[in-house]
Amino acid sequence: MAMKSLKRNANPIISIHIHKPFLSLSSLCNYLSSFPSFIDLKRQGFTLFFLLLCFSLTTSSMVESHTDSDSGPVVQTTPLVTFLQHVQLTAFRSYPKKQSADPKSYIDLSLKRPYTLSSIESAFEDLTSESLDMSVPVEKLERFVKQYFDGAGEDMLHHEPVDFVSDPSGFLSNVENEKVRDWAREVHGLWRNLSCRVSDSVRESPGRYTLLPLPEPVIIPGSRFREVYNWDSYWVIKGLMTSQMFTTAKGLVTNLMSLVETYGYALNGARAYYTNRSQPPLLSSMVYEIYNVTKDEELVRKAIPVLLKEYEFWNSGKHKVVIRDASGYDHVLSRYYAMWNMPRPESSVFDEESASGFSTLLEKQRFHRDIATAAESGCDFTTRWMRDPPHFTTMATTSVVPVDLNVFLLKMELDIAFLMEISGDKNGSDRFVEASKAREKAFETVFWNEKAGQWLDYWLSSNGDETETWKAENQNTNVFASNFAPIWINSFNSDEKLVKKVVKALENSGLIAPAGILSSLTDSGQQWDYPNGWAPQQEMIVTGLARSSSKEAKEMAEEIARRWIRSNYLVYKKSGTIHEKLKVTELGEYGGGGEYKPQTGFGWSNGVILAFLEEFGWPSHLSIEP
Repeated sequence: MAMKSLKRNANPIISIHIHKPFLSLSSLCNYLSSFPSFIDLKRQGFTLFFLLLCFSLTTSSMVESHTDSDSGPVVQTTPLVTFLQHVQLTAFRSYPKKQSADPKSYIDLSLKRPYTLSSIESAFEDLTSESLDMSVPVEKLERFVKQYFDGAGEDMLHHEPVDFVSDPSGFLSNVENEKVRDWAREVHGLWRNLSCRVSDSVRESPGRYTLLPLPEPVIIPGSRFREVYNWDSYWVIKGLMTSQMFTTAKGLVTNLMSLVETYGYALNGARAYYTNRSQPPLLSSMVYEIYNVTKDEELVRKAIPVLLKEYEFWNSGKHKVVIRDASGYDHVLSRYYAMWNMPRPESSVFDEESASGFSTLLEKQRFHRDIATAAESGCDFTTRWMRDPPHFTTMATTSVVPVDLNVFLLKMELDIAFLMEISGDKNGSDRFVEASKAREKAFETVFWNEKAGQWLDYWLSSNGDETETWKAENQNTNVFASNFAPIWINSFNSDEKLVKKVVKALENSGLIAPAGILSSLTDSGQQWDYPNGWAPQQEMIVTGLARSSSKEAKEMAEEIARRWIRSNYLVYKKSGTIHEKLKVTELGEYGGGGEYKPQTGFGWSNGVILAFLEEFGWPSHLSIEP
């Protein structure tokens, strides 16, 4: 049970119990070192005694129940990531609260030559040897970081995209308003700012970096997000198609496919600390978008085995759940489930503080897994994942069967069926058509709520490992933009009666705001809640409505798209940048909330702006100003 107090424990590592045997003292050290607060004990001289005691306990018979700890899957990070968490903690405790840097900036550091990790660890021991709480004078910390590390982002080099043309032939020909056209060219030009390649030294000496090597140049989101991201890339590619940057788009897909081939799934992002989780699965949709424009059959042939591997990842193990309906029919669906039960390295100081009110190891581990799982969902954070919103410590993401994840997987099934047909595999195509029909049936039975006129997330009654019986009261009746995500799928947006119900529900939902669609109606302070709106949700809902045959739906889609475009334009003219998210309750305001400062750049925002202008144009008589 989550405690309401978030008071920090003085030595939270003391409460750690070891419930699984370690193969060696070294592996035990690595496990304990993943907790930044472990080093507090080290400062106080407890390390050797504590390690030997734990090691002796783990090599003898277990005296406590195995169920006292979360025994779910965990994919360990690297020694460098573990060490940088300690540096992050020192920075967090050294700087005044208002001056503290983004914790991710420390995890993105790389080792400066000629120093080795062991020599820097020794220097760090000397730096912090007299500190009981890991804080040091700020000047000393800054000298240490400058001496031993290359800065965050220096492992990515600017890359001039080979397929960038400042004014492509036929670019946005249906945008008649000159002011809008000029701005669209500026947005198009931002691809050059966001185009990077991984430094050759990352491939040559991977242990010195948290960045992962990739074969092709990338488009990064921007600001603190200095690496390629998984689901962001779909909306980046939507924009690249409008910008006629097909080589760059294929490079993004090639990079993500290389991650699937290496790890078995597309990572959250291309960093060593992201290897324990994925992100919403849209790789098949990226391939589909590129093929529709380029007719590149070679890309399709290369993609199919990779997509099959990713599909297996999302439909097996902890990600797979089975819901039995009232007729006794079993529906196979999926949930998010990160392979991690400790503080996220890029935000470990925040996660430790948030978990400090829990009294047992099991509670902390489950909370950390649910936090990491929320990150896997891409929507970090929102009251969607909270059992008792808006209380952050009631996060229970692994207990949710999300509407939108299963929309992405339905789309994957349809995409793979299409791509297999293109490649000549009729039997394979038929199998995935059948899989898509089965998942569609689950949308009708598990998610659809006739009274609400929308699809609702489903809360699991158990841990999700066993088949459970569907209960109406387990639907989450709160209103979220994600409740309308299925309209993105053609089989839903082609159903006229269904579209009519969804349009009415969306119209009455309270989600449609002056600058677009709200993520939720709850003002929790989390960034995926009110008053924010995000490019992915705008595009999915708008595109789905626009594809229907309903005049009312098409008009609603165009109106939402114009509000979104206009607000992005006003924000850009005021700030000189495109933002990650908008405050959609007001025109011309960017979003806030969450655990980091508002970010600019911005990959998926650029992509959706260009895609909307391509789809809807902008007539000469319609002002872009309010």
